[in-house]
Amino acid sequence: QLQLVESGGGSVESGGSLRLSCTASYSSYCMGWFRLNAANEREGVAAIDSSGNTDYHRAVRGRFTISQDKSKNAVYLQMNSLKAEDTSKYYCATPTGTPRCVYYNVAAFARWGQGTQVNVSS
Repeated sequence: QLQLVESGGGSVESGGSLRLSCTASYSSYCMGWFRLNAANEREGVAAIDSSGNTDYHRAVRGRFTISQDKSKNAVYLQMNSLKAEDTSKYYCATPTGTPRCVYYNVAAFARWGQGTQVNVSS
């Protein structure tokens, strides 16, 4: 069964840090992190391909770091300097086919985890 499982969410004060983890039951050349925006739509946060190339939404660039452990089919999101506006449910996902591995190509990501909630209090 193909599945993605996220963990690591929680509550933190503004300026704090959290590290999200996602483990897949399969390997993928691309893995991404997404969250729900104010319109309750999934928006891309960061993506990483199998070569280690990364791509970030400008709102998180410099604060968040995506990394991977290919031996575990895992992807991580280190979130530092968290802000109240980072509060959301975060999902990891993988694409179908071989589209460009970029955070904004949300429609290309077809397999999703169940999500993990991140709450940042100001």
